[in-house]
Parts: sequence; C-alpha cells; structure tokens
Amino acid sequence: MPGVAPEAVLPTIGSKELVAWLPTLLGVGPGDLVGIPAVAYPTYDVGARLAGARPVVVDGLAALGPLTPSTTPKLVWLNSPGNPTGAVLPVEHLAKVVAWARRHGVVVASDECYAELDWRQPDSRRPGPRHTTPSILDPAVCGGSHEGLLAVYSLSKQSNLAGYRAAFVAGDPALVAGLVEVRRHAGMMMPGPVQAAMTVALGDDEHVAEQRLRYGVRREILMEALGTAGFRIDHSEAGLYLWATRDEDCWDTVGWLAQRGILVASGSFYGEAGRRHVRVALTATDERISAAAGRLS
Repeated sequence: MPGVAPEAVLPTIGSKELVAWLPTLLGVGPGDLVGIPAVAYPTYDVGARLAGARPVVVDGLAALGPLTPSTTPKLVWLNSPGNPTGAVLPVEHLAKVVAWARRHGVVVASDECYAELDWRQPDSRRPGPRHTTPSILDPAVCGGSHEGLLAVYSLSKQSNLAGYRAAFVAGDPALVAGLVEVRRHAGMMMPGPVQAAMTVALGDDEHVAEQRLRYGVRREILMEALGTAGFRIDHSEAGLYLWATRDEDCWDTVGWLAQRGILVASGSFYGEAGRRHVRVALTATDERISAAAGRLS
C-alpha cells in the first residue's frame, strides 16, 4: 500500500470477515445507510444488514439524490477490480468519490483484493510492463491524505492463501486504531504463524507473477471458447472471472452451460443489475479449463 505507516495496517482473518463486520465495527447501526455497488459481492449487503443498517446502491454518486442527514450513507464500499465484473475504476473516478465522501463526512472502504490480476496489456501470457490497478490510497486519488479511507486486501487471490485467511486493512490511522481496539476485545486477532506466512508472501513478487501468468493463459483459452459459442465478454479487465452474456436471462445461460457440464455463477446472485450475465471463473485446473473450452467449441 502506498505510503502507509505500520500503525495504519491491521491484519484480518481473511477479507470476507472484515467486509462483513466493518459497518458494525465502525459504529454503523439501525437507521444508517451503507452504499454498495449495483453488481457486487453479496457480503457488502450482508455486512450492512448485520449492523442493522440499510444497504443502498450508489453506483454513480448522483444515485443518492439530494443529501440530508437521513439520506447520507455512513460508509460507501468500492470494489476495484470488481467481483464479479472485473471492472477497474480509473483514478479520476476514485478521486471524485474521495472528494465527495470528504465533503459529506462519509467513510470509503475500497476492496482491492484482485489488484495484482490486471489484464490490461497486449499479451497477458508474457511478463513485462502492465497496467496497475489504482488504490484508493494512491496520492493521485487521495491527495496524499488517507483521512476517511480504508483499503482492504487479501492474499487469497495473488498467493493462493484462501485457507490461511490472510488479509489486511490499511488507511486512515484513526480509523484503523479504532478497529484494532474493538477487534482486540472481540477476539478477532490473526494468529502469529499466519502473519509470518503473510510477511513471506508479501515479500515475494516472483510467485505472484507466476500466478498471474497461469490465470492469464486460462483466461485467454476461455475467452476464445466463449466467443466461439456466441458469448460477449463485458468488463473483465482484471480479476479471476469473465463477465459473460448471451443477452438472455442468466438462468437460461446457466442451464445451457450446465447441459455441457460447465458450472458458472448466475449474475443475479450479485444484484438485479447482473441478471443478463454469468460469472465464469478461471480457478479450475488447466485440464478442466481445456475440457470446458472443448465443450464450448
């Protein structure tokens, strides 16, 4: 994370528990609003409800309408690269969100777990210069101040450490200090051996490049096969998924693929706005990816 002091970093027991409990840990409660993306990981919605708050879709800040104390969210979630869409929010958009949030006293939490899997380069199979997904903590986004900002990151994707529950949140030192204090009393401390494993993984870029290469090859195989089968791939600039559509209801697509022995996630699982898409994962083995491509073509 750019320019983050050690006291502004908090290890968490995976990123999912942090997403689920952050509204509660920040003191968000009944009567409060939590802003979430229109197409999103369901735990943003669940976390708001666990706190007794109401989740509201805030894609495009104008969607909030005229702001009053009762219509201003206490917390807004961003997810870039996005799950399930793979969309990457540009620096300009992130900067606008930060400026807006600071004017209205809103905390912004940015889930950046797929940042190391950015495919915006001519050939994802070859190492070399590539685009970097901007962080909410980048000086070009936040003006050098992390006030009111939290970035969430996980090693599950870049390092295959899903079973380790290895993640962290970083940003505003005051917000992080508050989280540390509450989590300490709630018994939400990461075990020392997992922190040691995280230190090793974060200090090694070679295995991350190897993972990116592996997923990049799988991605190209599936993209070509889906295109041959009449699918359009939207967004999907980064991450571990392809956001695919045949311009039909997602459940019709799920059924069509299931008949061919291919399991995908329905877009509606991630919000009503995803109803005409399915999420295709790159996480199967090379052999299974090749088999799926063969069935599609």
